[in-house]
Amino acid sequence: MIGKLNHVAIVVPNIDIATALYRDSLGAKVSPPLDLPDHGVTTVFVELPNTKIELLYPLGEKSPIQRFLDKNPDGGMHHICYEVEDIGGAVSTLVKDGLRVLGDGTPRIGAHGKPVIFLHPKDMVGTLVELEQV
Repeated sequence: MIGKLNHVAIVVPNIDIATALYRDSLGAKVSPPLDLPDHGVTTVFVELPNTKIELLYPLGEKSPIQRFLDKNPDGGMHHICYEVEDIGGAVSTLVKDGLRVLGDGTPRIGAHGKPVIFLHPKDMVGTLVELEQV
């Protein structure tokens, strides 16, 4: 069902400093910041030869990322994202197998303009997992 690793998301306490670190110190190509109000985040994607790193920063007071930063003020890994060909089929199979999809189970449009869902970390060996339809 899952395809390649799409990205690893890291919550950062300062998006500008984190972007400069990856761009200037590590020499990576980085995207401009993109605000995603529906998700409560600002994202920057760091492009690597085999995957991407997504830098996440809270957007707005109700951002779920702010709660993460409150518990982890230095930031840290937030989730991993795998690609799937059919997100609806993936959701059906996972729910049938007893896994919990966060929210109401309806895919939302993610940072790449494609449908995404998140799986509960307690069902995924302690890791928040995002699935993105490609």
